[in-house]
Amino acid sequence: MAVTFWIFIPSQRQVFMKILQVITSLRVGGAEKLIVDMVPLYREDGYEADVLLFDGSDTPFKRELEEKGGRIFELDKNVNIYNPLFISKLIPYLKRYDVIHTHNTACQYFTVCAKMLTGSKVKLVTTEHSTTNRRRSIGWLRPVDRFIYGNYDSIISISDSTTDFLGAYLGRKEKIRTIYNGIPLSAFLHAESLSREKLGTEGKFLITLVAGFREQKDQDTVIRAMAMLPETCSLCLVGDGVRRSVCEQLVKELHLEQRVVFLGVRGDVPCLLKTSDVVVMSSHCEGFGLAAVEGMAAGKPGIASDVPGLAQVVSGAGILFPVGDARRLACEIARLMHHRDYYRQIAGQCLQRAFDYDIRKTADAYEKVYESVYRA
Repeated sequence: MAVTFWIFIPSQRQVFMKILQVITSLRVGGAEKLIVDMVPLYREDGYEADVLLFDGSDTPFKRELEEKGGRIFELDKNVNIYNPLFISKLIPYLKRYDVIHTHNTACQYFTVCAKMLTGSKVKLVTTEHSTTNRRRSIGWLRPVDRFIYGNYDSIISISDSTTDFLGAYLGRKEKIRTIYNGIPLSAFLHAESLSREKLGTEGKFLITLVAGFREQKDQDTVIRAMAMLPETCSLCLVGDGVRRSVCEQLVKELHLEQRVVFLGVRGDVPCLLKTSDVVVMSSHCEGFGLAAVEGMAAGKPGIASDVPGLAQVVSGAGILFPVGDARRLACEIARLMHHRDYYRQIAGQCLQRAFDYDIRKTADAYEKVYESVYRA
C-alpha cells in the first residue's frame, strides 16, 4: 500500500501581528523617510503594517507611501500636533493592533496616555531619533519623560551616541536597543542624474544639502562657506521649513542669489544627489544622519559637522569639520574641487561605507523587536 507524506514548508513570515506606526506627519525628515521605506518591507514579510498621522497633510512622502501600497490613517490636517484631544482619537486604534510604534514627542506622550486611560494590553515600541531635544533642557520634564519611556516595552535608538545620551538622561539603558537607520541602497546607486541646466547649475561644481529648514540643520554655515568659495561653485538646498526665509535673506546679504538654489521639497532626492559633486550635512546635532548615507550611496564625497551620530556614520570614510566653522568647510570643499585623486578616494570610501546601512538589515532588526515584545 502506497503511503503519502504531506510536507508543510512554512512561509518566510506568517501573518500573525498587526503593527501601527504613529508619527506626527510625513513631512521631510529622517524618521518620516524611515517609515516610508520600512512599512512596505513589513508588509512584504507578512505583517499587517499601517501608518497613523496626527497631521495628514499631503506631502511627497505621503504620496510615495500610498503609491507603494501603504495604508495611511490621519487624525486631522494642518493642526497643532500637541492638541490633547488626540489622546481620545488614538483610543480606537489601540484595539486594532498588536504593536504600536511611536515616533516624535507628541506621539510618544499621547499614545501612553491613551493606553493608561483604557487599560489596553497593546505592546508599545518607540524610536529615539536624535541625541538631544528641547525637553531635556527643562528640568521638571525629566521625571515625566522617565515615566513615559517607562511605559514602553522596548525603546529603539538609531545610533550608539543616541543610546548613550538617552540612557544617561533616563538613568537606565536596559530597555534601549540600538538599530542603525538604513536606506534602499539601489535607489541611490542606480539613480539617474538630472539636467544641471534645469537646476540652474550648469558648468558648476555642485554642493547639495538635504534637510528641513530648522535651527538644528544649520544651513547658514554652508551658505557662509559659499561666500568663501569661487564663482564656479553652486549650492542646492533641498527642503522647506520655518527658517527658509531666514536663509533666503542671508543669501541676499551675501550676494549669492545666482549661486544658491532653493529647490523646496522634492520627490527625486536620489537623482539630485547623483547629479551633485559633494553632499554636505552641517547639523548642530543629529541622531544618525540619513541624508549623509544617501549622499554616500550615490557615490559622492560626504562632508558633515563633527557631532555625535553624524560622526559615527561619516568618520573614516568622508570628511568631518567643526560645527559652525564655515571657513573650514569651505577649505574642505575647495580641496575636493582641486584634487581629483583625493576626490575619487573620498568618494570611494563613502560608497563602501554606505553598504553598512542597507534598509533590509534595519527592517529585519525592527521585526525581531516586534516579535520579542509581542511574545513577552
